[in-house]
Amino acid sequence: MSNPKYKRVVLKLSGEALAGDEGFGIKPTVIKSIAEQVKEVAELGVEIAVVVGGGNIWRGKVGSEMGMDRATADYMGMLATVMNSLALQDSLEQLGIETRVQTSIDMRQVAEPYIRRRAIRHLEKNRVVIFAAGTGNPYFSTDTTAALRAAEIEAEVILMAKNNVDGVYNDDPKINKDAVKYDQLSYLDVLKEGLGVMDSTASSLCMDNDIPLIVFSFTEKGNVKRAVMGEQIGTLVRGKE
Repeated sequence: MSNPKYKRVVLKLSGEALAGDEGFGIKPTVIKSIAEQVKEVAELGVEIAVVVGGGNIWRGKVGSEMGMDRATADYMGMLATVMNSLALQDSLEQLGIETRVQTSIDMRQVAEPYIRRRAIRHLEKNRVVIFAAGTGNPYFSTDTTAALRAAEIEAEVILMAKNNVDGVYNDDPKINKDAVKYDQLSYLDVLKEGLGVMDSTASSLCMDNDIPLIVFSFTEKGNVKRAVMGEQIGTLVRGKE
């Protein structure tokens, strides 16, 4: 077997991905499938960190639009990501993969506080590290968390796993059957065309730190491994030209 292309990666999962077709909550079969794909990559010797969203439980932006204080709504969203992270940790450890959850908000009874050097040490010991509670600050998305943590731990790539789309398109493929899928893009293209791959803060952070992004579907088993091995799947968003 050929060697993995990437040695250290950040896997970004949306909260909605954990809900499967039900749209809300955590679907055990889906989270088990994700854990199996993470295990497959970890057993290759790849150091893997995970950032999970919380949209399957609560979205701060929606709460804000309903009249709630934005900071309060965002903190609720951060707590939702902790719930998802603990569920994923449990699923991984049932498969025999050592896992640590690190939170940006201190809650020592359930997880470690985020400490960069400790996170890197866990990765070096082949433990999966799950970064929870976003950046610990309101007004920042988990996309930005993935970009920030990837820069901090010097990850070689961000793997953005989607459950309803297999790459980046010029339009919504669920609405427009003629939507065109991109094989490669630059972050400047993403920002100029407003493609919505990740929010502008996250895109700028990845561009400035030259961190490539691969957008792909995780619903096809083995795709996380394929991405790590360097196979052409989904859409590659390049860093600096």
